[in-house]
Amino acid sequence: MQTDTYRHKGMRRALVKQLRDKGIRDARVLAAIETVPRHFFFDKAFLEQAYQDKAFPIGEGQTISQPYTVAFQSELLRLRPTDKVLEIGTGSGYQCTVLLQITPNVYTIEYNRPLYEKARLFFRKHNLKPHTFHGDGSQGLPAYAPYDKIIVTAGAPIVPKELLRQLSIGGILVIPVGDEKLQKMLRITRVEENEFTKEEFSDFKFVPLLGRSGWSGAE
Repeated sequence: MQTDTYRHKGMRRALVKQLRDKGIRDARVLAAIETVPRHFFFDKAFLEQAYQDKAFPIGEGQTISQPYTVAFQSELLRLRPTDKVLEIGTGSGYQCTVLLQITPNVYTIEYNRPLYEKARLFFRKHNLKPHTFHGDGSQGLPAYAPYDKIIVTAGAPIVPKELLRQLSIGGILVIPVGDEKLQKMLRITRVEENEFTKEEFSDFKFVPLLGRSGWSGAE
């Protein structure tokens, strides 16, 4: 069983200081990152990498996102403790675990079956209770819509219309959109039933979003 020692907590405090220095200001997001033991998502041999501000391979051609990316996307969501959140791309479960520190009402869907099973086991082991699903996240999770916030943790070729439909009025979608090498981070707000605003932020590099409205299904 992994432990969370004073050393680990000190490494997280140092990481949070780095994130502050890079411009992250949301107190809830910073507190969540300081709370979640990121080394739990790594093999013991890679402890030193766990609190570096870098992405890291987790198998199946996927990565655990860089802490700055997790913090940046989470901050763009403007999360509140009452929000119902949909995460597209469970991956290692790290981003989901950060979200759960702010709101208990998180739905998360993973395209890759082995990663889905591994994340589900992690959540159970650590007594975390997101609503977990295996399937095509590019189509969202319409059965449980609408959502106050939707976060996509893979690079998309387009903004899937299905995700826009599943936002509540006033809801926010944060999604990286671009080609397979570089994506622009977007924040889309549903102002009215058929009215959306779009804001553009920095460039990022994510693994490709797979599925019908992702790269494997892109026209």
